[in-house]
Amino acid sequence: MIASESHMLPILNRARSTEKAAEVLEPGHSIVIVGGGAGGIQLATRLGDKMRKSGEARVILVDRAAAHLWKPLLHEVAAGSMDANTHQLEYAAQARWHHFEFQQGSLIGLNRTSKMVTISAVDDEDGLEILPQREVAYDTLVLSIGSETNFFGVPGAPEYTIAIDTVAQAERFRRRMIAACMRAQNRLGKSAGSDRPQVNIVIIGAGATGVELSAELRNTATVLGAYGLHRLDPQRDISITIIEAGPRILGPLPERVAEETANLLRNLNIRILVGEKVTEVQALAVLTASGKTLPSDLTVWAGGIQVPKILTEMGLPTNRLGQVIVSQTLQTIIDPDIFALGDCASCPWPEKSTSVPPRAQAAQQQADLMYQSLHRRLAGKPLPVFHYRDRGSLVSLGRFDTIGNLMGKLIGSTLFVEGWIARILYVSLYRQHVVALHGFMRMVLDTLAQWLHRKTSPRVKLH
Repeated sequence: MIASESHMLPILNRARSTEKAAEVLEPGHSIVIVGGGAGGIQLATRLGDKMRKSGEARVILVDRAAAHLWKPLLHEVAAGSMDANTHQLEYAAQARWHHFEFQQGSLIGLNRTSKMVTISAVDDEDGLEILPQREVAYDTLVLSIGSETNFFGVPGAPEYTIAIDTVAQAERFRRRMIAACMRAQNRLGKSAGSDRPQVNIVIIGAGATGVELSAELRNTATVLGAYGLHRLDPQRDISITIIEAGPRILGPLPERVAEETANLLRNLNIRILVGEKVTEVQALAVLTASGKTLPSDLTVWAGGIQVPKILTEMGLPTNRLGQVIVSQTLQTIIDPDIFALGDCASCPWPEKSTSVPPRAQAAQQQADLMYQSLHRRLAGKPLPVFHYRDRGSLVSLGRFDTIGNLMGKLIGSTLFVEGWIARILYVSLYRQHVVALHGFMRMVLDTLAQWLHRKTSPRVKLH
């Protein structure tokens, strides 16, 4: 989704936001949402439409990036099967359309006494400052900063692997994959003098991201060859290996889903190693505890997440994963004016005697509750409590297949789904996100535009 505003709009909006930061705040309740992921941007959009337009409250969204992309799409961007530019949404444009304010920068400080958050300065690509460090006042603070890659202290992992947490990282991996294939076919680098050059890709971590990425890469290898970017056999010369420390892939999902997915991956000639703990990552190899040395031209780290350490550093109560501990009203246990949702929140799940898992559906459900809660909070009414509803999981293997399970009261139990039905359900999850941001009619027009774009463009991004 490309914002239809001119390319100068983000710069102008940021300049206005900077000016406002130095002014006296407008009357009314100030709601500051830190983090523009799926939950954060949907909450800001709904609150802006309802509250700021009526003057009931001032809504401010803070994010370190200038644009939003639905995170489950990142593996498609990394494989080149999706152009991020056609799906990103400029925060500044969304803020203008839906009556909230946008402040770009990272959260670097919190003063609970004066109710102020400190936002970092922002530099351009050349390292020149374009936005200064500033403070933003709040009456209600909502933390929705998501998660980041956890390397678990593995030597070499931060230096020699690529995480797929941001659009920039996904684009970097795509460019490096194309370059590796072109080097191999031209017998350059380590392929010099080889009878049969090969590109080795190792994915560490067999959760949804790692599994979905592996299938997309197999498709990309085939398409790149069809367009003449390499003369390698996409099945034999481009090796893809998934390493998982646990006993099976897709650990959090039902065993049947994991088994069916593993069978499909093996049919795509994707090697799966389970029960293998990575002990070191080198520039061109991955080492495991069992003594294996796996050659690797490109290594992806999809092995786990953690919450940014800034939350612990600000003195908020956190668990061992760095998540902010909240009650079922999503309020922190030490400050009722601060809420947290999504991956960065540790919320009780009484029905399972555990905490709510860090999943996209949980963040969206919590954002829906927060919308109701903030209305009741401003009206002085008791806040509702959060009850997580697990609606199942879907795993997309690109054009090859989609597999998953559905859960709910109408079903009465777990229902296994695959094929075109599962694919439609998987796509509908993203379309529901688009509806939440733009409304039904614009979602329909966006779907049509994307269909036309695919008909007139290569199936993968070639540069």
